[in-house]
Amino acid sequence: MKKLLLFSLCLTFTGFLKAQNRENETKQDSIENLREVVISANVFFGSKFEARNRTGSAYFLAPKDLQKHNYTDINRVFRQVPGVNIYEEDGFGLRPNISLRGTSPERSSKITIMEDGVLIAPAPYSAPAAYYFPSVGRMQAVEVLKGSSQIQFGPNTTGGAINFISSQIPEDFSGSLNANYGSFNTSNLHAKVGNSYENVGYMLEYQNYRSDGFKNLDSGGDTGFNKDDLVAKLRLNTSSGTQIRQSLDLKFQYSDEVSDETYLGLTADDYAADPFRRYAGSQKDQMNADHLQYMATHTLNFNDYFRITTTGYRNEFSRNWYKLNDVTVNGENVGISNLLSNPGEFPDAYNVVTGGNSDASALAVKNNNREYLSQGVQTKLDYHWATGQVSHDLEVGLRYHVDEEDRFQWVDDYQMNNGQMQLSNAGVPGSNANRISDAKAFAAHALYKLKYKKWTFTPGLRYENITLGRTDYGTADLDRTGSDISTRENKIDVFIPGIGFNYKSHPGLSFFGGVHKGFAPPGNSTGEDAEESINIELGSRFNFAGFQGEVVGFYNDYSNLLGSDLAATGGTGTLDQFNAGEVLVHGLEVLLNYDLLKSSSDFKLPLSFSYTYTNTEFQNSFDSADGIWGMVNEGDEMPYIPNHQFNAGISFEHNKFETHLSGRYMGEFRTMAGSGVIAANQKIESNFVVDLSAKYHLTEYLSLTANAINLLDNEYAVARVPAGLRPGHPFGIYGGISARF
Repeated sequence: MKKLLLFSLCLTFTGFLKAQNRENETKQDSIENLREVVISANVFFGSKFEARNRTGSAYFLAPKDLQKHNYTDINRVFRQVPGVNIYEEDGFGLRPNISLRGTSPERSSKITIMEDGVLIAPAPYSAPAAYYFPSVGRMQAVEVLKGSSQIQFGPNTTGGAINFISSQIPEDFSGSLNANYGSFNTSNLHAKVGNSYENVGYMLEYQNYRSDGFKNLDSGGDTGFNKDDLVAKLRLNTSSGTQIRQSLDLKFQYSDEVSDETYLGLTADDYAADPFRRYAGSQKDQMNADHLQYMATHTLNFNDYFRITTTGYRNEFSRNWYKLNDVTVNGENVGISNLLSNPGEFPDAYNVVTGGNSDASALAVKNNNREYLSQGVQTKLDYHWATGQVSHDLEVGLRYHVDEEDRFQWVDDYQMNNGQMQLSNAGVPGSNANRISDAKAFAAHALYKLKYKKWTFTPGLRYENITLGRTDYGTADLDRTGSDISTRENKIDVFIPGIGFNYKSHPGLSFFGGVHKGFAPPGNSTGEDAEESINIELGSRFNFAGFQGEVVGFYNDYSNLLGSDLAATGGTGTLDQFNAGEVLVHGLEVLLNYDLLKSSSDFKLPLSFSYTYTNTEFQNSFDSADGIWGMVNEGDEMPYIPNHQFNAGISFEHNKFETHLSGRYMGEFRTMAGSGVIAANQKIESNFVVDLSAKYHLTEYLSLTANAINLLDNEYAVARVPAGLRPGHPFGIYGGISARF
């Protein structure tokens, strides 16, 4: 760790000695950032300028950043953000697995995910696995916080928080229409319109994203998806001359998804022969989901120094992922994860999954039917004042939140006949799982910022009081009369402190750092401990001689890392958490930007580079029977976290056209905890993927667009979970139009 921090300081100090014309460049930087500020009460910081001046690591993906490639896949969007680790699953980013600074990546369940400042995971406390994820294609900006700068946002405070900022109500009548179409019958249609008057504003938005998919089902048929998003916003506000300004923002969001997606991957031999094959045993697999969000935000501005913002929210999410779960042949039952990992041990079951004839009820297809509710009210007080040369900011926040996951699942049995699955026994709804997990949580935080000359300090404290419960009605009491009920409860009461600093030694050079307590809620088993860690970061931001960027070293010391039994990671799907013990995670994040044609007024040639080094090491031994952990020995590395990854981009921009080339390198990583040389059957090879986008502006209001995904058409694996090897997106090309008014 000391070497990493020394490297960070040496690099920035060397740049400081070579700096030229820094003040002019800093002024220009500030002017440019004025154009990308997001005016909203529900943002973390709202601009690159604010992100660069925080006392902790922060990253702001502005509208221009998101529009470069017009990505609809969040995996590709986050390539350029250092400190973010992602393993893919479906190739389109429908359900990403995101880790921030070495947190467990499974279903993004160990990071705080928000949309417009509101928790957006299906049940953030009781069942946080992100089976619903916001559509990044409709977002105006994305904010990422890491380190001590994010203790304002919980419940997960170890790695960081992500906030998706949805399209804002425009100041004047305006709208846009973006449409593209290309490979695999993939299309994206995105339209929005809005306006503001003196006391009212509105915005309407619609997105449809669909594809036939790039995998080839043995039995024929689509392997893609169809997803719709609808958003409506209404703002009522007092007149500009009112002494105490108020506004009420109402938001409605609805989305639905039908995707022919599966947990069933490929054996190693079948992947080598055709990575885009899908077995006949997955032909019935399909996800059906609906999401509703209601939000009301009241903002009370007493003056420029004092503001109170209160938000009430309700999220409803229902989904039924109908998918193959296990196979029974000759009285022997085997789960699909075990089957594809060891096909030679189960030749008869493998034959059935790949289309061979079977007896009745050989294929068990589970209705993973669940409904989620997440609702609450939160309020935040912001107060600013000055005493002499010292400026003060105080933020106090309160939130009361309840959520639940209602499981009502059953299993249908199928027979394989000439490559086609035929229903042989329809299961009884509720006969597989019939229980409700719930949570009630009160959270409060206080963050104080003191700024004196070149120094800024931000001590803060978060408090979480959580009650987690489960009510299991049993698989015989389908009417939930309570005749065979069992309950359990777990309570947590915790304070989460943190402090950060920022020292601006020169207009083009600053140093920042901090230390904070990491926390993630446990499960609902009585007495189960929460995830806890001590997290430290130290870094520098610089802007000299045209170079702009930051270098950050981080060190996370887990005293109790939690793992989860998720079917998505090869487990049984109970969602029960288990103690994974002590882990050390440390690493380095580098971000660099430079414009090769900075002196040209007509052309721009910006370069960007981001790099993340992450090292993980278990400090104790344990055995987890389920999921991606397996048998763990002291000194082992965490799975699904590569040591090295980087992203490099170059753009060529003119007022009539722009092109953007981006290349991402993902280092090899383990799929099970281990050390030393990675075994072939527990390894995902490194890969390098290049994307290209171009735009030609016919007029100020109309542009032609083109995109190429995986330009070099590299075949690469992304994971061995949920069951078997899975491929990344192959070469795809898309064209479209972008209209604005």
